[in-house]
Amino acid sequence: MRSARGGAVWTLGPGEEPRAVIEVRDASVLTSILRNPALRFGETFMEGGWNPVDGSLLSVLEAGLALINSVELTPRERQLMKLRGHIGEINSPFSSRRNVAHHYDLDRELYAAFLDAGLFYSCAYYREPGMDLEAAQQAKCAHIAAKLDLRPGARVLDIGCGWGGLAMYLAEHHGVHVTGITLSKEQLAVARQRVNERGLDSRVELRLEDYRLTEGRFDAVVSVGMFEHVGRPQYPKFFRRVRELLKADGVALLHTIGRSTPPGFTNPWIRKHIFPGGYIPAASEVLEAIEAEGLVVSDLEIWRLHYAWTLAEWHRRFQAERELFRARFGERFCRMWEFYLQASEASFRWGDLVVFHFQLLRDQTRLPYTRGYLYRGVVDGARASVEP
Repeated sequence: MRSARGGAVWTLGPGEEPRAVIEVRDASVLTSILRNPALRFGETFMEGGWNPVDGSLLSVLEAGLALINSVELTPRERQLMKLRGHIGEINSPFSSRRNVAHHYDLDRELYAAFLDAGLFYSCAYYREPGMDLEAAQQAKCAHIAAKLDLRPGARVLDIGCGWGGLAMYLAEHHGVHVTGITLSKEQLAVARQRVNERGLDSRVELRLEDYRLTEGRFDAVVSVGMFEHVGRPQYPKFFRRVRELLKADGVALLHTIGRSTPPGFTNPWIRKHIFPGGYIPAASEVLEAIEAEGLVVSDLEIWRLHYAWTLAEWHRRFQAERELFRARFGERFCRMWEFYLQASEASFRWGDLVVFHFQLLRDQTRLPYTRGYLYRGVVDGARASVEP
């Protein structure tokens, strides 16, 4: 079928629902997609090769996910995908810095336009219905702080500290000293400025540093939204470093995107254009690496749909400033960012993506034996001390 503008109209979807209709510019676009759909579907959208007929990219991605999920890979195909993935995830300190710069050293104004006021670039925690993004990000910080069971004066290591939001929250609300490390020069510059403006220089120290080179011992170790960049070959080293850096009576918390399905592979479009070297793990892969390093998993919480809600709000805010970014970065960049945000939202709504919270100990007697302590004493984002 031809559209009024001369393009071909195609219907996506494995059955009656969900289905979506796209307009393809010409036959060469379709040929390119069919040759390498996982990569070229997103790239041809970036290039303006196709558009949703009803204007809803999210509905197209929902239908696309349903189509992908209807295809069964053979065990051999899965093994080959896994092998290729491992090769692409060998992240040395040098390549890790390069990969981080690819995504995180972009213009600060881009992130400030769609993130919350605290510049949290990770899943928010919608503890109550009707929360706005700012409140949900603060609720995330409070929940993490409760899981770390922080005491005034504690020394905390934040691996992958971003723009410093969590480090400042912990210092302000819990009277702790936080060392934050990042590989992004741009994030570090902004984070240090924010720390200085808040008068927290004596309690928050930020460094351009790889976790493999960090020294010291800490009462708590936290990592939020960084583990997705570690890569499977580095999992043993990552958890070995967590154990080495954590005091005998310390608590660690790993917040990471994960998959609810068995181990898989990274989408090639995401790896090429958004997160080179990255991988979203299955719980089994993380648990195997943790167990091998002698750490105790004291709690595993799984957040469903929280990231979909977060991404939907990020996309809404991005669209509100789209013309500004089109003028600065071009239409192709804007379409890439739209595809990234909406494909990610679709994966959390209809795909296999969730968020894992792994709480880790060296001494299994360190925390209370039920979850009650996590939900008592939460007042205005702070938490009263609860003895084990």
